[in-house]
Amino acid sequence: MSESDAPLICDVLIIGCGIGGATAALELAHNRELNIVVVTKNDDLLESNTLYAQGGIIYKGARDSAKSLAQDLVRAGDGLNNPLAVQILSEEGPRLVGELLIGRYKVPFTLTPENKLEVIREAAHSTSRILHADDATGRAIQETLVAELKAQSNITLLTSHYAIDLLTPSHHSLDRLDIYKPVWCVGAYVYDARTNQVKTILSKATILATGGLGQIFLNTTNPAGASGDGLAMAYRAGARIINAEYVQFHPTAFYHRGRAMFLISEALRGEGALLLNAAGERFMPRYEPEWKELAPRDVVARSIHLEMLRTGSAFVYLDLASVLKADVITERFPNIRQACLRYGVDPAHEPIPVVPAAHYFCGGVWVDDWGRTSIKRLYAVGEVTCTGVHGANRLGSASMLEGLVWGYRAAQEISTRLEGWEHIPAQHIPPWDGSDATEEPDQALIEHDLTTIKHTMWFYVGLVRSRRRLERAMRDLTTLLQDIDAFYHTTRLEPGILNLRNSATAATIVARAAWENRESHGCHYRVN
Repeated sequence: MSESDAPLICDVLIIGCGIGGATAALELAHNRELNIVVVTKNDDLLESNTLYAQGGIIYKGARDSAKSLAQDLVRAGDGLNNPLAVQILSEEGPRLVGELLIGRYKVPFTLTPENKLEVIREAAHSTSRILHADDATGRAIQETLVAELKAQSNITLLTSHYAIDLLTPSHHSLDRLDIYKPVWCVGAYVYDARTNQVKTILSKATILATGGLGQIFLNTTNPAGASGDGLAMAYRAGARIINAEYVQFHPTAFYHRGRAMFLISEALRGEGALLLNAAGERFMPRYEPEWKELAPRDVVARSIHLEMLRTGSAFVYLDLASVLKADVITERFPNIRQACLRYGVDPAHEPIPVVPAAHYFCGGVWVDDWGRTSIKRLYAVGEVTCTGVHGANRLGSASMLEGLVWGYRAAQEISTRLEGWEHIPAQHIPPWDGSDATEEPDQALIEHDLTTIKHTMWFYVGLVRSRRRLERAMRDLTTLLQDIDAFYHTTRLEPGILNLRNSATAATIVARAAWENRESHGCHYRVN
């Protein structure tokens, strides 16, 4: 093995650096003897799903309780939540927000005029319990955590590094007898986009923290990197995947020239914003008389979808201007207002055109209460996972809290086990072999295939699903995945082909799960 082929050895490899991955890394870093490597495919460590979370993170209200939060989680999740996960989030979540985000890391959450933490209410919450940093909560949290990551001498941060596949001796070891052993993860092959080289990273434990998969849909609130990478890698390694049919569609994404552009936080509806159809008529009381605009996200998203079909309109309006004064809107939602102004809409004075968009993946890689997957030494935290805490539909502002809690718990669990674990002998894992991949990437094929995936998922595996649509999706995606797999194995590595491969795999996983589940629950809605 030449020096250039020598693997990078670490104690813990973390793939992704949003709130889940960053929390795990920072907790592990307290042990100064540990060597932790964090990789992200983005150029900027800030770039993650966490960065774009507008509304807030669950904390606790004046008359709140763990029981009340648990009830809200289960009601939003249509009763399909994992009871243990709900208990953990409800009891430990607010405490960890207080100890870590507020106490240790000093995240600059919005304060009241009395200099106390301001808590607000969001849809499907029975009380005000949401902490926020104006309308850019995720940015405030991510900036704080990234600054802490950079300050740790025992954390190596690798940007522009794309995880290709998880390493398991069953699949990759040169010792053929390893195939008889239980499946365990020993690291990953990682592509360095700056040098066009593939690194072998060997670790005692690996944490997937890669976020969601919204980019497999035509309309999404997710950033460009949310292509289902962690889900696809875990699937190829043989990890258990559950609840993949439950993809939450956010009711309100800004609509412009035929597509969703960015998220409009449900905090606006929490402040009283009304949904109006193209004729300016309020319609939510007709679909959900009790909760109206504050109904769970799946109900609001489907109601908008049905109203658009009923009226033949491509969008509806979200009206905050008739509820709050212009100066209050400008102060309370400065970032949302500026984003809308770039497209000629002023929320302080007029309704906002909105459409539903793919927003959050409630299913994913199965993990237990400590973030352990079905593969030994492989952990996962955040949106890539399915803890079961969300059930069939996520309660607003529960996502970052889940990442925080399971990032913390995974780090605690790994810390107790690392001393008894050894690295796989480096000579057992071969360096990356790309000798067969000689063709140049065909960007036309990559773009066309990505577009096909997005349209197939949006129209056949979207807000309202049917047997015929899902069967068509399965046929089309299965064939496409086979073609893309052949394309991948003969094409020189670059970011586009890696994203395409993972997107096709993630889309097929979601479509198959939706086809298999004929019962409507939460954000999985079947008409037949």
